[in-house]
Amino acid sequence: MTAALPYAEVIGDPIRQSKSPAIHGFWLEQLGIEGDYRATHVTAEGLAAFIAARRTDADWRGCNVTMPHKQAVIPLLDRLDPLAARVGAVNTIVPENGQLVGYNTDVPGFLEPLRPLLDPQHLFRMARVLGTGGAARAIIAGLAGEGMVIVLAGRDPAKARALLDELDPTGEHHVTDLAHFADETDFAFDDREGCFDLVVNATSLGMVGQPPLRFDMSHAPPGSVFYDIVTSPLDTDFLVAARAAGFRTVDGLSMLIGQADHAFRRFFGALPPRGEADAVLRARLCG
Repeated sequence: MTAALPYAEVIGDPIRQSKSPAIHGFWLEQLGIEGDYRATHVTAEGLAAFIAARRTDADWRGCNVTMPHKQAVIPLLDRLDPLAARVGAVNTIVPENGQLVGYNTDVPGFLEPLRPLLDPQHLFRMARVLGTGGAARAIIAGLAGEGMVIVLAGRDPAKARALLDELDPTGEHHVTDLAHFADETDFAFDDREGCFDLVVNATSLGMVGQPPLRFDMSHAPPGSVFYDIVTSPLDTDFLVAARAAGFRTVDGLSMLIGQADHAFRRFFGALPPRGEADAVLRARLCG
């Protein structure tokens, strides 16, 4: 009888579109680790039963959690890592010493491609974050931790204010309606020497099957970096327009691979191959 392989998985509803099995599978293959990583469809109604069943599975190394379970799963866990508790969302669950522990690897994953830009000192840092949904929680927490002033744009500014007050109550942040960025502005930006400006799409707008994201480039200060967390398509109209206007861009695979890196370490106890291997992985994901 063949022994069962240790495995991890990603859960969500829907889940078919997830790239996580391809990412983790690539790393397992490259490292020669005998293990598996799969996608499992779990509905809101089946979440509690899923967690209960995995508690007693000796081969289970944990799971990634995607929408719509990142907050709903919290009461089903035994303990939260401090970062996950601060964000109020869990995207990684790991069995540790008989307990299920919730982590948030979205924060370091989101920040990873920005690290070379954030390491230097700046006179002022501002991020225009578009969206107040579940993905925005980790982004807001991560950017606030890097000393950035946040302008949070949502369809409901009151919800945006409540989210900022929850995640960074002492921060001097601002809110606006998402529609504010759709039309051209004649605002004259001051000298941005020594400043760092970031524009982030944390919505699903621009994703395949979703309406486009309307953002007029006149709202971006000179030298801004544009970051879109959407992965399908990878090169969104938002990023294409930003590059055409001369701005640097970061795509959604950067965050996805970055957060998977931190989860993989906890699941399989090994560092995934990065660096040059990232290009090979990207080619596989986009092929």
